[in-house]
Amino acid sequence: MNRLFKAAAVAVLGLTLSGAAQAQSALNEILQTGVLKVGTTGDWNPMSVRDPATNSYKGFDIDIMTELATDLGVEVEFVPTDWKTLVNGVVAGQYHITGSASISPARMKAAGFSESYISVEIYPFTIKENAGKFADHDAINQPGVKVATTLGTTFEKLVREWYPNADIKVVEAPARGYQEVLAGRADVFITSNIEGSTLEEKFGVMRVEGAEARSPTPIAMLLPQTDQVWINYVNNWVKVKKAKGFFETNKANWGL
Repeated sequence: MNRLFKAAAVAVLGLTLSGAAQAQSALNEILQTGVLKVGTTGDWNPMSVRDPATNSYKGFDIDIMTELATDLGVEVEFVPTDWKTLVNGVVAGQYHITGSASISPARMKAAGFSESYISVEIYPFTIKENAGKFADHDAINQPGVKVATTLGTTFEKLVREWYPNADIKVVEAPARGYQEVLAGRADVFITSNIEGSTLEEKFGVMRVEGAEARSPTPIAMLLPQTDQVWINYVNNWVKVKKAKGFFETNKANWGL
């Protein structure tokens, strides 16, 4: 009889803990409040672009998050953040999920990730007037060459790894590395093939010829690390949307 009582108590405790875990999940909060809070930087064209005049967002990420909110049956609220605090925001519960971010060991220490749905490669870029100065990565990794990057981004880490001999100039968001190059305060910046193609079209920057692509990186959404209920939902949602061709269609819509 005593054993039966203990077994029943353990079962009840398990159900209680399971219920508590579900109650603590972001998924339950989203469904109860009717709002999906998404952290986004608004400075990664064409993934997430903020219009300061209207405080509205557009881009590949924005379409993904709008679709996720629609399937959840809730509204979407975009929460402004920047790259250096992107992880901290999801850990602190300021938002339930983020837009696209590169999967990195440093970020994985503090946050969870969804399944990846797109990947990028990284290149160095410069303005056309400087095209003849840099033949490859080695030509960039020289004293006196100014390489600009934005604080807290994956690009900052890569710049320090790739070009330790160069003069590295770090700017804080909302400033961006490419803006330093356009203004003549730096010679080179690095970015993904995704953003680079947009900047080429808009500002006439160009890839450094002879500098091969580096650091192919899967892209995914950041989520609370311990919230397996929410992570499972988002991962299965990504699988369903992949099967239906949503991500490929969205990529085509944004020229990716």
